[in-house]
Amino acid sequence: MPRLPHTPKATSDHQLAGLTSRAVLRLTAPPLTGAWLGHTALLLAAMLCLAGLLTGCGGSAKGPKSINDQLQQARKQSSPDRQALALLRVASKQNADNDSGGAIKTGKEAVELLISMDDANATAPRLVSAAGFLAAIGDKATARRALGVATERAGSIGDAVRQVSVLAEAGGIYGNRETGLADSSAATGTLTRARDAALEVEERYRAEALAAVALGYTKGNVAAEAASMVEQLLETARGNENPRAKAEGLAAAANVKSRVGEGEEAKALLEEAAGVAREIERTESRAYALLAVGEATAESGDTATAQAVLEEAYAAADKVGDPEQRKLVLAKVSRAIDGLK
Repeated sequence: MPRLPHTPKATSDHQLAGLTSRAVLRLTAPPLTGAWLGHTALLLAAMLCLAGLLTGCGGSAKGPKSINDQLQQARKQSSPDRQALALLRVASKQNADNDSGGAIKTGKEAVELLISMDDANATAPRLVSAAGFLAAIGDKATARRALGVATERAGSIGDAVRQVSVLAEAGGIYGNRETGLADSSAATGTLTRARDAALEVEERYRAEALAAVALGYTKGNVAAEAASMVEQLLETARGNENPRAKAEGLAAAANVKSRVGEGEEAKALLEEAAGVAREIERTESRAYALLAVGEATAESGDTATAQAVLEEAYAAADKVGDPEQRKLVLAKVSRAIDGLK
């Protein structure tokens, strides 16, 4: 089934300083001749640049932008969804700086921008993310409005798994008693929609959808349903004849288990998933299956084992015959490995 498409390091200040220091050393290299005064003047200017005492020197460090500057820059983005995403980043910074009032105001602005758009695929997931953020910092009303629009639009999302994920995450926010809306009725209704939609997902992707629903029930404080969904997820995964889908399903179940504190069961499932993945003959499928296992292992907190599994995934990806597919898989595995650092 076709899937919808589901972000370089800045130059180090120490590296820059090192380069400038070497340049200063080169300035001092000439012997003391008649040009000595000119070299000394250049050396002094370079030293003052390093110390930040001269204006107009190339590479002088600038302080962080103010929140107002960041807001203006966010509002200049090329489209409403980009503006909203940038505004939510600013809101997060405001909240981190203990400006919850400013964060709520900026978050509301982002939500209104997303609601003004008609694209369900682009806006529904972001509305749910914004709702989770706003509910956690105290703006329950805007969070509820965002969730209402997101769940209404979910039915228009083309990708079945993404549709389920939006509904499941929304249900989790509705029901969460600590950082959500503590609305068990809305949680149950939304999660029931998610469950029903997950059961209709193509078998190849059903385990992933069921995992999203199980996590939604867990976050939404619906423990009995969460346990039932995990069992259904395991049954689906183990019954899948496609080994890649089976490994990915077992990894998804392990992820749920680790998130609800069942670490030993999660570890056993991850070992089972890794065993299935290693037996896959097709290198591309083996790489993707091992990637799923490695990511789930990292989520469980076992970074060392995750590193080892992801290195296996990289080795498999490096053997993919098609150059374009090889490049794509290697990039995905590399990102996962970088995420461990």
